[in-house]
Amino acid sequence: MRKLWLFLSTIFSGNTTHSDVNGERFASLPFSYSQFDLALAWELKQAGMETVVEGVGKNLRYAFMEGIEIWIAAVDAAGETRARNVCFVIPRQVRQDGTFPFSVKLAVPVEPGMQLKFTYKYNGSDGGDGGVNWMQSFDWTVP
Repeated sequence: MRKLWLFLSTIFSGNTTHSDVNGERFASLPFSYSQFDLALAWELKQAGMETVVEGVGKNLRYAFMEGIEIWIAAVDAAGETRARNVCFVIPRQVRQDGTFPFSVKLAVPVEPGMQLKFTYKYNGSDGGDGGVNWMQSFDWTVP
């Protein structure tokens, strides 16, 4: 009985360490972008004839962000959009300094020199203000 009590007290006490897996992953990803409101870090994974952009985002500005969407389009050297997709971020609400994973699957293999056009959208609020709908975009060249 004593061993069971020690085991349960260890599990349920505040003394166990919990790591922020998304925060640790954010710091280790090879590509990144940061603006006043949101930071993104990502990596590219080739899966046959598809590319997956997998990453982590971080709320830098608002008390909370809701309804976050990450859109990514792959554009070739001729300026043609070859693929486009979106990730609707779960959890629905991300607090300030909170991180979240995202994953966007593009139906083409991306190649060096192609552009990825990122667009993110969300509703940001500092509480009680009704929030602001915001959209930002940036281009990134595949190395």
